[in-house]
Amino acid sequence: MYGWIWRHLPGNAVVRALISLVLVVAAVYVLFQYVFPWAEPLLPFNDVTVDNQ
Repeated sequence: MYGWIWRHLPGNAVVRALISLVLVVAAVYVLFQYVFPWAEPLLPFNDVTVDNQ
């Protein structure tokens, strides 16, 4: 998959590396701003099962 993306990006290796960096930063931004806040209520992180003994 990564090879396919690399081959389809325009430019030489430096331009491809910069475009790849921008794509990774954009993907991380979308995950932290939209996907993770949407999924957080669905995840059981606040369901603790530790007893007070």
